[in-house]
Amino acid sequence: MTTVDGAQVFLLPDLGEGLSEAEIVEWRVAVGDVVTVDQSVVEVETAKAVVDVPCPYAGRVVALHGAAGETRPVGQPLITIAPLTGDGGTAAEPAGHATYREEERAGSGNVLIGYGTGHGGPGRRRRRPRLVTAPDPTPAASAAPAPAGPVERPAGPADRPDAAAAPLVISPIVRRLAREHGLDLTALRGTGPGGVLRRADVEAAVAGATSPAARLAAVPDQPAEPEAADVVVPLTGIRKAIADKLSRSRREIPEVTIWVDVDATGLLETRAAINAATPDAPVSILALLARICLSGLRRYPQLNARVDTEGQRIVQSAGVHLGIAAQTDRGLVVPVLRDAQRLTTAELAAELAATTTAARAGTLPPARLTGGTFTLNNYGVFGVDGSTPIINHPEAALLGVGRIVDKPWVVDGQLAVRKVTQLSLTFDHRVCDGGVAGGFLRHVADCVERPAVLIANV
Repeated sequence: MTTVDGAQVFLLPDLGEGLSEAEIVEWRVAVGDVVTVDQSVVEVETAKAVVDVPCPYAGRVVALHGAAGETRPVGQPLITIAPLTGDGGTAAEPAGHATYREEERAGSGNVLIGYGTGHGGPGRRRRRPRLVTAPDPTPAASAAPAPAGPVERPAGPADRPDAAAAPLVISPIVRRLAREHGLDLTALRGTGPGGVLRRADVEAAVAGATSPAARLAAVPDQPAEPEAADVVVPLTGIRKAIADKLSRSRREIPEVTIWVDVDATGLLETRAAINAATPDAPVSILALLARICLSGLRRYPQLNARVDTEGQRIVQSAGVHLGIAAQTDRGLVVPVLRDAQRLTTAELAAELAATTTAARAGTLPPARLTGGTFTLNNYGVFGVDGSTPIINHPEAALLGVGRIVDKPWVVDGQLAVRKVTQLSLTFDHRVCDGGVAGGFLRHVADCVERPAVLIANV
């Protein structure tokens, strides 16, 4: 917390393990709004999840430090709140806020108003947002030497409210986006309050300029020729975290994948029997597979580990923090069930259902998405039989499960149609050799084919 001339500046808090920044998704409040203690003021996306950030102060919003789409470092100003006085007004604002109040109401939300955009020293002078105008065509004006000291630029035609001025552009993100697409800002119309040019205005202009109709209008004597345009997806937030983690996993971990086909008919029959006995607490196949994994890790704890490269050691975890790979609209996440070995099968089923639902809704806190020691990945839901997945760094192993389908299978010397699936184990060859990995996978396969083996080892 920082206090400036009576106003309280709320800094972006630490949102989880190792997270150093967050991208602003949407502001819940605007400059001038009155907020209460612990009211959610902004939605941000970290490398782990999308979360709402509550403000610990009450008062009137006098500054929003950052626009939607902008990344803010942890510990930097996020929002400035001025305490309310007895008459409903606000206490003294920080220096510079009175100057920028109207511009903030116009929706700037782009830089650290009153603090600068970087980490420069206190002597760094703040620059007021300026109107974007066309260059002065007078050669003499452009050739004149600049005065030695700071001067105020005389108001030109574009600065006067009665002139056809270019739109007000405050956000550097908007400027950069327009520059990257070769757009003339003076030719665009701002739809923000007070005529501010917003990011959406530039994106709309880009979409219009690249549409077949726009190209036909530009060259009316030629037929329209639809062309495929490149789709650019920025690596930000969760997508960037996924890319960084998978790349690091491939660089550091010498992984090996082994697999086996198994007859899952007995497992499906066991699940049906359990659910018939307890219809109010159904158990999923994933929950049974999680229980089987826990049994295997108790027998082969070498796989419930991580490699500490700096300390040159292998650390075997005391508890099994089971990660469950879940596909969401924001990308692949791996929520963690901590100390899963302490849960009953029914509790596992309930936790898995609640956790995967929350992960897809984006409501899990960042702490629930880190700290796993072993991952279970049911890629069979995508209709595929097998995979060689990348280990979730810094874990040492991952069990993959393919789809369960009818296949011919030999049972007691006779050909039969059975429910068959493929199991794959990807493991870090530094933590164990093939004997341990093969033993674990064979134990899992035996439990799937003969659930009585699981019961005997629980």
